Amino acid sequence: MSTPLIAFLNRLSAQQQQYQYRLPSRPDAGRFIDQLMRLLFPVTQDCQSATANAGETYQRLNDQLLCLLHPLQPNLTVRAEAVAMRFFDELPVIHENLLLDAQAIADNDPAAISIEEVIAVYPGFYAIAVYRIAHALLQAEVPLLPRMLTEYAHGQTGIDIHPGASIGPSFFIDHGTGVVIGETTIIGENVRVYQGVTLGATHVAKSLAQKKRHPTIEDNVVIYANATILGGHTVVGHNSVIGGNVWLTESVEPHSLVYHQSQIDVRPILQ
Repeated sequence: MSTPLIAFLNRLSAQQQQYQYRLPSRPDAGRFIDQLMRLLFPVTQDCQSATANAGETYQRLNDQLLCLLHPLQPNLTVRAEAVAMRFFDELPVIHENLLLDAQAIADNDPAAISIEEVIAVYPGFYAIAVYRIAHALLQAEVPLLPRMLTEYAHGQTGIDIHPGASIGPSFFIDHGTGVVIGETTIIGENVRVYQGVTLGATHVAKSLAQKKRHPTIEDNVVIYANATILGGHTVVGHNSVIGGNVWLTESVEPHSLVYHQSQIDVRPILQ
């Protein structure tokens, strides 16, 4: 090896000692998510999981989660085994919430043929499912892995939900591409969001990391395509409708209709 290459490799080795965290691989994180989804919703199966019973699948998933947690053990407040036990104990509640999400999509989207279709193919449901799984791990004080899971879903669906967001039951994302939901967002029950919606912050200064930067969306709100709602003090009151392309940085009262008004000029093409 050349002298510059040796120096470069030595620099990489020294740099590795400075990292605060060690992480599992992204492919392993993705495999865990997809196999967990097949356990929770056996309408989607591969050949391997179709022949395994639920107990065998659970044991395999438990081993996979421990593998994902292993490099993070120095940064965990408890043993990885305790984190895995807590997560799987919470899985029935996660599953019940996801069934409510799937039903909300099936009930509100006229194009949905069945709840099985929603579970199997809807990107909005998949992104919500991964979020709820990641959120449970974040609440167990697991660093970085929850974000790795939601970023995996982001890559699969184009929907970016931070695992720190708080989202109530019966959440419906329709189409979904380009949806962004920030870390300190609070979303109530029975909320509908369409493609291109951003629930973001008005400022991105690092000094605001521990403050509420993203909006609160109360129950039964509908937010149509490409609306942008910003700010930690912004509250959208319950039973409101936010129209497409709205830019909102202040609170609105319950039962409000907020819409963007634009002028469209249609003229004939001169021959």
